[in-house]
Amino acid sequence: MEKDSLYISKYWPQIVVLGLLTSAVFLGHLSFSLNKHSDLLKVAFLDVGQGDSIYIEAPNGRQMLIDSGPGNTVLSKLSEVMPFYDRSIDILLATHADADHISGFPSIMDHYSIGLIFENGVDGTTATYGRLEDKISEYKIQKLIAHRGTRIVLDQARNIYIDILAPDRDVSKADSNDGSIVCRLLYGSESFMLTVDATMKTEGWILADNSPESIHSTILKLGHHGSKYSSSTPWLQVVHPDEAIISAGLHNKYGHPSSDTLDRLASLNIPYLATLGKGSIIFETDGRSIKEAK
Repeated sequence: MEKDSLYISKYWPQIVVLGLLTSAVFLGHLSFSLNKHSDLLKVAFLDVGQGDSIYIEAPNGRQMLIDSGPGNTVLSKLSEVMPFYDRSIDILLATHADADHISGFPSIMDHYSIGLIFENGVDGTTATYGRLEDKISEYKIQKLIAHRGTRIVLDQARNIYIDILAPDRDVSKADSNDGSIVCRLLYGSESFMLTVDATMKTEGWILADNSPESIHSTILKLGHHGSKYSSSTPWLQVVHPDEAIISAGLHNKYGHPSSDTLDRLASLNIPYLATLGKGSIIFETDGRSIKEAK
């Protein structure tokens, strides 16, 4: 079993090292030692209906959950990708305060020991956001603010990490979706661009502030469930993914994914998979190649 510390850095010059998060998290990792770990990174786009939730498990056993979808569907979906005896998750990341991204977190906190949670620094005004913050206080979960320049190292030995690309400015007065946390997960030559509900405006900010090499990704999670207000042609051209993922609910009232977005994908010959027809979509990669897990 590997027990490298969780690194959260700001690229330069300082590095913050967080040691063992809680004894409960340690016990979760201890249970993982019963499993034979390979060099595979698992990334699961969970089918939580009309919402987003992404489960990440590094080869060393460290786990991260980005968003939790609406309601409590996420609990049953997590049971499909986590061992039944594992009752801890190291990191939660709430990309923004919309209910279809954070509603499941309070139930997760009731059922799992949590190491820490990242937010975008914008206080929500809804009862859903209030419940989340109450649970964070109740369970004394450490909260950190993610912004451009934050790096979260999930597996130090294999150099698996997440770079936060947005927000890169004060988004306290911006539209909720514009202030979404956007991140890129990297392992060797493979990468995942996770855009949650980011709009074309946010995509433009990222394109202006980053080199094409730091944006290109093997897998792209399309913004805002395939809405026509996300996934612009310039964004798709620079990310240039091998495959796109759409997280949306079957027969949702918004008509996601938009035909405009699907047309943009087709014009650039980008294939896609969607949770609304396929269910949870799981990838595994050893950092050299990537495949969909069956």
